[in-house]
Order: sequence, then structure tokens, then C-alpha cells
Amino acid sequence: MPPVTPDQRYIVVRGRLWRAANPNLDETRRADLVAQLMQARRAVKTARAAADPDAEDAAHRAVDVAKIALGERGPVWWQDGAPDLNRTMARNSPYADWFAALPSDDAD
Repeated sequence: MPPVTPDQRYIVVRGRLWRAANPNLDETRRADLVAQLMQARRAVKTARAAADPDAEDAAHRAVDVAKIALGERGPVWWQDGAPDLNRTMARNSPYADWFAALPSDDAD
């Protein structure tokens, strides 16, 4: 598992912040949305293999819908007015000190 910021808003992948799913989602709802996301990602792969651009576009839209419902895209799920730092390098963010303190295996 990638490191998660102390406020659970982001995961860190290769030094970059990526918005995490809303931790306040009901576990059943979260599991359903993850299943939808994985199904949509498989549909992207299938459409690419079939060289079907219309199916691929539809599959990408399904991925987007699932990610928005999970809170990984779209409006932020937190309520304190903090900005969305998605895709920001952790070392250039308010999480820089936390990130610098991670073991080197987690900071990759």
C-alpha cells in the first residue's frame, strides 16, 4: 500500500500526491464503487484490444463516474476549504515535512 497522508486525503505514488477515496464512505458503498471502477478499467482494456474507440470512450466515462463517486475526482470530499493538491509533488506541498520523514521505501 502506498503511504497515506495523515489527514487521509492523499496517497503518495512516486513522490506525487493523488487524491484518496473518501474514507467516510460506507464500506458496502465503497466496495460497490471499487467493483464498478475495476469493471470499467477492464472494459477500457477490452476496447483497446478490439480497437473500438467508441467502446473505449464509454469505458473511460465509466471510470470517471466511479472515481467521482469514490471522491478521487470531482469536488473534494473534505469540508474545511483546503485546496485540492492532487498531482502535486509531495515535497512541494504542505505535506513536505511529513513526506521527508517517511522511510525511503515509502517515499519512492
